[in-house]
Amino acid sequence: MYSPVAHQDLPTEPVDIRLIVTDMDGTLLDDAGSPPPRLRRVLALLRERGVLFCPASGRQYATLAGLFSGVDDGMVFIAENGTQVVRDGRELVSDPLDPAVAARLVKKVRGLADEGIDVGAVVCGKHHAYTERADEAFLAQVAKYYVAHRSVEDATAVDDEINKIALFDFGPAALTTAPALGEFADTHQVVVSSEHWIDVMNRTANKGAALRRVQEDLGITPAQTLVFGDYLNDLEMLDAAEWSFAMANAHPDVLDRARYTAPSNNEDGVLRTIERLLRLPAARS
Repeated sequence: MYSPVAHQDLPTEPVDIRLIVTDMDGTLLDDAGSPPPRLRRVLALLRERGVLFCPASGRQYATLAGLFSGVDDGMVFIAENGTQVVRDGRELVSDPLDPAVAARLVKKVRGLADEGIDVGAVVCGKHHAYTERADEAFLAQVAKYYVAHRSVEDATAVDDEINKIALFDFGPAALTTAPALGEFADTHQVVVSSEHWIDVMNRTANKGAALRRVQEDLGITPAQTLVFGDYLNDLEMLDAAEWSFAMANAHPDVLDRARYTAPSNNEDGVLRTIERLLRLPAARS
């Protein structure tokens, strides 16, 4: 455990960073879900220096690839909270759920909805995300994170490998949906990934495990890895890097776990930290 160091106390000399890994929502993206305007210029500067950039998110791979379309050459994507890792269209990591477990989860969510909890399940397949719930408010939330999406009558019968099951709860998920999933917590990970989202995955799957596999494959050490995160699904990922940053807006547990604190997502904290640590030329919006 490390005491977080404020951004202003970072070393002024350049450091040897070969891999930059960042969560998306609440971290790289602002509260409106928009990337920093100068992101693509910074990505170009990193590519010139041979530094790999890796988005790490609960979002599906198709959504992440779309966000970085045109600048994704050589980029590593840690998608679906670490259950799938892709580089240049080649899958490096896959940790799918047992279809029987996925079906049980879908049925559990149906039951919770019948009890009056305003929740819906997203079956996160490798090719598409699938939902039974089809009201406009729910699908608007799904569309933010799953651009490759299909509505189906029976989500227990989809023909796809399932990365994870995501649940969107219009209430506080940690207080309503999460406690109701105790039967799965004994055998699987039940991760509160934001105020309203919960992901259920294999115990072996998380962003940190995925990052360690990427480091191993690329010959990059934790000392050469820079990581940014803001929520509970980022904790293991922070442990895999010596340069671990919690955003100023992060969950208290994340602030306690990271070695350093970066400015908030609404203050371009990720890019400001990258520019300072790597001493990049000024890239203004």
